[in-house]
Amino acid sequence: MALKNEIRLRWLVLGSFISSLGTSFIWPLTTIYLHNQLHQSLTTIGVVLLMYSGMNVVGSYLGGMLFDAADPRKLIIGGLIIDILAMANLIVWNSWPIYPILLAVVGFFNGWLTTLINSLGTLIRSVDGRYVFNMIYFASNLGIVLGTSVVGFIYRGNVAPLFALTATLYLAYLFVAFKHFRVVRLAKGFRQQKSTETVTIPKPNLTIMWTFFISLAIVWIMYEQWVSNMSVYVTDTGVSMAKYSLLWTMNAGLIAIIQVVMSKMTRFLKNPYYQIYVGILFCAGSFFVLIFAHSYSAFVVAMIILTVGEATAFPTVPAVVNMLSPQSVKGKYQGLTNAFSSVGKALGPLFGGLIIEGASYKILFIVCASSIVAVDIIIMTVVGWKKKHLTIY
Repeated sequence: MALKNEIRLRWLVLGSFISSLGTSFIWPLTTIYLHNQLHQSLTTIGVVLLMYSGMNVVGSYLGGMLFDAADPRKLIIGGLIIDILAMANLIVWNSWPIYPILLAVVGFFNGWLTTLINSLGTLIRSVDGRYVFNMIYFASNLGIVLGTSVVGFIYRGNVAPLFALTATLYLAYLFVAFKHFRVVRLAKGFRQQKSTETVTIPKPNLTIMWTFFISLAIVWIMYEQWVSNMSVYVTDTGVSMAKYSLLWTMNAGLIAIIQVVMSKMTRFLKNPYYQIYVGILFCAGSFFVLIFAHSYSAFVVAMIILTVGEATAFPTVPAVVNMLSPQSVKGKYQGLTNAFSSVGKALGPLFGGLIIEGASYKILFIVCASSIVAVDIIIMTVVGWKKKHLTIY
């Protein structure tokens, strides 16, 4: 098959969809399986989840670094093969302590694959970068919607069928990568030039990108309260677990709808920074609502506000990082984008738990809202300060 200058977006979107669909069969039930079937304490489970997230961070960063120096198709195929082997082993060996060890391997390569998909997205020049990352984000959340909606019907206390299904999906992903992820990424002689010259990125670009990386980690720490500690808070108000789960089904569905709308609007929204400002402000707004929320309808409103913010800001950040990073190091900075997001996801539950135990949920919501607003102000200040001196790639 002939090599092409860029991968067709539909194959990246399909890869992102398959990956998130497979992951959504495993991740939501990890805590339940570890606690109910393997009889582990919540503290031990917290360590397992932290180990998974930590390996996800490492995989994200290394995947991005290697993208800039090696054939991305081979990196994805290699990562998929090892991921499939780990899942195949989990079909048979899913007892303690082999389960968390193999789960950490899966976490590493999930971060690896996510970063490589985003990095390959930076090579697409035929359409607007924001459209590319909106569609990848849309596909990822569509996979989550479908996966979480059916996983409850499949799981019966045994994770073997789930890993078998995920391994099968990843085999399909491997076929897509093998057949369609062929691309000419570097101009002739570029590798030799890169080995002798250091890539210099303008300081204004670096300042804004690192502001985004740190901001992503902070915002994700706050966002993770919805994923972890909010389940206890919501159910303590008398809301059933089924209705709490419905909030997340609504979240994923709304993200899919918003992404379709945003993909059509990118041609009219010339300044991507405004999307980030508004999106982060909406994330803060969801926690302001939670300060006064005592009914399910209020939780629904807070979730809608959060979803609008998430769908507006989160996919725009990698698009801006793509715009500010030279072609030769795009993988590295996409890896950092995903790695800092994973750091926030890893630290979020612990951060929230400490505040809840030391103070209250209301204090947690105030801290989250205030922190996100502070992050938004810092981003606007830094971008306003450095924007005129940026180099766009």
